[in-house]
Amino acid sequence: MYVVLVYDIGEKRVGKMLKLCRRYLNWIQNSVFEGEITEVKLKTLLAEAKKIMDKGEDSVIVFKSREEKWLEKQVIGKEKNELDNFL
Repeated sequence: MYVVLVYDIGEKRVGKMLKLCRRYLNWIQNSVFEGEITEVKLKTLLAEAKKIMDKGEDSVIVFKSREEKWLEKQVIGKEKNELDNFL
């Protein structure tokens, strides 16, 4: 599946959340990640995120799509992290 993950995390925990999300998804902008991920890996990512979060203060939002082609993306202005498909 293809996901877009957005988080709003307290300043003391934001570094840990950034490192966690970069292990699973592609960073595209401040606190925003996207990419292909399996259901199992997404569950693992969210379980680890819950350990970092203060549930009374922080939030994580996940938008899911079956495939990237079903999600239209429009960037206005400078794209923070252009994704390359070159190996």
